[in-house]
Amino acid sequence: MNDEPELTFRGGWMMAFVPVAIFLIFCVLYFVVLDAFDMTALATGGFIALLIGALLARNYGKYWDAVMAGIGTPTAVSIVMVLFMVGMLGQLIKDSNVSGGFVWIADQAGLSGAALTLFTFLACCLIAMATGSSIGTMFTAFPIFYPAGVLLGADPTLLAGAIVSGAIFGDNLAPISDTTIISASTQRFRRKDGAADIGGVVTSRARYALVAAGVSAVAYLVFGGTGAGPVDSADLAEASDARGLLMLIPIAVLLAVSFYTRNIFLAVTVGLILGTATALLSGLLELSGVLGVVDGAPTGYLVTGVASLLPTVCLVISVFGIMGVLRAGGVLSRIVDALARGRLAGTPRGAETAIGLGVSATTVLFGGVNSASMLAFGPIADEIGARQQLHPYRRTNVMDCFAMGVSCVVPVFSAFLFIGALLTGGHEQAPALSTVQLFGATFYPLVLTLVLIVAVATGWGRRFEGPDGVAVRQREDAAQPVSV
Repeated sequence: MNDEPELTFRGGWMMAFVPVAIFLIFCVLYFVVLDAFDMTALATGGFIALLIGALLARNYGKYWDAVMAGIGTPTAVSIVMVLFMVGMLGQLIKDSNVSGGFVWIADQAGLSGAALTLFTFLACCLIAMATGSSIGTMFTAFPIFYPAGVLLGADPTLLAGAIVSGAIFGDNLAPISDTTIISASTQRFRRKDGAADIGGVVTSRARYALVAAGVSAVAYLVFGGTGAGPVDSADLAEASDARGLLMLIPIAVLLAVSFYTRNIFLAVTVGLILGTATALLSGLLELSGVLGVVDGAPTGYLVTGVASLLPTVCLVISVFGIMGVLRAGGVLSRIVDALARGRLAGTPRGAETAIGLGVSATTVLFGGVNSASMLAFGPIADEIGARQQLHPYRRTNVMDCFAMGVSCVVPVFSAFLFIGALLTGGHEQAPALSTVQLFGATFYPLVLTLVLIVAVATGWGRRFEGPDGVAVRQREDAAQPVSV
C-alpha cells in the first residue's frame, strides 16, 4: 500500500473518520433512540456524512474524486446490479404467498407446540433462502406464524426467536442474499482475476451454517412448546394457501442452477422466468401482478422489487463512497498495516481471529446491519486474510458468519431484534416481546458464533489460495500443498 495518502484533511488523517462517525450516529439514533429501522434513513446518513466530510478535506475536488472512485469499483457496481435482480425475485416469492403454503402444511399435519416451533424455524429458513432477505422474511412470517403458533401451543418467545433465527440462517446461506453477495464480492483472488464466486462461497459455508442450524433445530424442538389450546380453525384456514407450495419448484431450480453454474445472474434469470410462469399458471398472480399500470401508477413485482431495493442500493453507494475516502486518505492502509504487524494477525488463526473480532465490532456499531458492516470491513478483511494466503472463500465465510452471529443480535443495537419485537405486538392472542427476551431465544446466531470460534481455533475448513486460485490445505510456503 502507498505510504503517502492521496487525500489529506484539516486536523490530520483522523478527520477521515468523521464521515464514519456521522454514519454511526445515524445508526444509533434510528435503531437505539427512535427504535426505527429504515434503510433510507441510513443511506441519507451516509450521504450527509460524505457532504460534511468534504468540508474537512484540504482539496475539495480530490475528496469527491475519492468518493467516485469508491462508488465506481467493480465490487460496488456488481453488488448494485445483483441487488436489483434479487429484489425482483424476492418480491415474486413474497407476492406468490410461499408462507401460506407452509401454514397449510402445518394445518394438514396437525402440528402444535414444540413441533410447530421447529416447523416455523425450518419454514423461515427456506423462505429466507428463497427470498435472500432476512428482513423481508420476518415481515412476511411474523403475521402468519406468530399468532397462529401461539394459539397452537408454541412458546411465544421461542417461536419469535425461531422466526428471527430462520430469517438469519437463510440470509447467511442464500446465494441471492445481499450479505452473501457483499461478503463474497469484497474478497478478491490474488492468483487470478475476480472476487470469490457466490456458488463456491455458499457451498463451503454450508458446513458451518448447517451445523448451527441443526443444533438450533434440536433446541427449538426440546424447548419450543407450552401446551396451549388449539387455534381457531377459521383463522388458520384464512392464513393457509396450498398453492404457495408450487413456488418451491422454481426456487429449487434456481438454487440448483446457482450451485451448478456458480453464476448468480443466470440463476436469478431462470428463477424469474420459471417463477413467473408458475405463479401465472397456478393463479397466484395475475398479469398486473407481474407488470402493469393501475390509475397511472406502475404495478407488479418487477417494479416493486426494484423499488424495495432502492434504499439498500443507496446505502451501498454511500458506504462505498465513505470507503473510497478512507482508502484515499490512507486510513485503510494504516488499519491493515497495524493489524498485520501485530502478533494477532501473524498466523492464519490469528488473521481469522482479527477478522472475526473486527467485523463483529463493526456490526455492533452499525446496529446489527451486517450488510453495511461487511461493506465497511470487507476490504480490511481482504487485506489481512490475503497476507496469510487465506483463500477468498475462507475469508468470506469467517467474516460473514461472525457478522451474522451474536454481533447482529445484541439487544440494544440489533435491527433484527427491534423489528422482531415490533412485529410481536398488535396480536390479541400473542404477547408483545422485548429485545432482551428475543435475544435469548434467537438460537441460530448464538450457535453460529460458537461454531465459528471452534472452526478458527481448530482450523476446520481452513483453506489457502494456491496457484490459479485453487483452494489448498497448506500455505504455499509450507511443504507439499494438497489441492481440495
